Amino acid sequence: MVMVKLRHSRVGPRKLSVPNSQTLIFTLFVTFTFLILILLTLRIPKPNQLNSISRNDLRSDDNDNKRWVEIISWKPRAFIHHNFLTKEECEHIINIAKPHMHKSAVVDNITGKSLNSSSRTSSGAFLARGRDKIVRNIEKRIADVTFIPVEHGENLNVLHYEVGQKYESHFDYFYDKFSTRNGGQRIATMLMYLSDVEEGGETVFPAAEGNFSSVPWWNELSDCGKQGLSVKPKMGDAILFWSMKPDATLDRASLHGACPVIKGDKWSCAKWMRMGEHITH
Repeated sequence: MVMVKLRHSRVGPRKLSVPNSQTLIFTLFVTFTFLILILLTLRIPKPNQLNSISRNDLRSDDNDNKRWVEIISWKPRAFIHHNFLTKEECEHIINIAKPHMHKSAVVDNITGKSLNSSSRTSSGAFLARGRDKIVRNIEKRIADVTFIPVEHGENLNVLHYEVGQKYESHFDYFYDKFSTRNGGQRIATMLMYLSDVEEGGETVFPAAEGNFSSVPWWNELSDCGKQGLSVKPKMGDAILFWSMKPDATLDRASLHGACPVIKGDKWSCAKWMRMGEHITH
C-alpha cells in the first residue's frame, strides 16, 4: 500500500485588500483636482480670442464709486482701473503741481537728456516721491496693483493739455543706455486721469491688436481716437499698460499717444515703473 501524506500549505488563505482611508482620500483628491483642471481649461480663451480686445470686468460692486478693473487689450497688456483715484486726490495733485508747471520735454534717444519737441506740446511738473501723505497713499496703491515696489517708481509726472495740445505716438521704454543706467528699463506705466475732457484728449494705442470699434465708447471718440485702441479720459480712472512682455522683451504694441484736446482741458498724471531702484528723479 502506498501511503500519501498530505502536506498543509504554509500560506494562509488570501484576503481581499480593502483600501485604507488615506488611499481613499488621496484618490478623491486626485479626481477632484482633475475635474477642476478640466473646468479651468474650458474657461481659458482660445489664442485668437486673446488677440482681440477683451472686455472682462473684474468688479465686486456696481457702485460707480467702487474700484474695478477692465481688461481692454492683451497686445499690449492694458487695463483700465476705474475710480482708481478719488475726486479729492485728483484735485490735490493738480493744486500742488500748478505752481511748478513748465513746457513738457522728451528724452533724446542718443544722449538721454531732456529736450523740447513739437511732438509734445503739453506742460508738466514732477512731484517728489513720497512728497506728502496723499502722494504716498497713491504710490502705495500703484505698487499694490502692479506688484512693483514703490522704490522702483519714478516721480509722479503731472501733465496739463489745453485745446490743441497733444503728445504724438511714442514708447515709454528707453532706446539709450544713459537712461537705463538710472533705475534700469521702464517696465510699465500707470496713467491717471485727473479731470474729464469734453472732447478729444484720448489715450490711443495705434499698434494694438484687436477690433477697435468694439469698444462701447467708439462713437464718442475723435478722429485721432479712432486710429487705434483708445480710452477717453475720465476723472479718477487710470490705465495700466506694460512696455515689456512677460519674457522681458520690449513690446512694440505699447506704442501710444495723447490725442489733441478739442474742447475743454485735460489733467493727467503718469507714473513710470523701472526694473531697478536708485531712481534720482
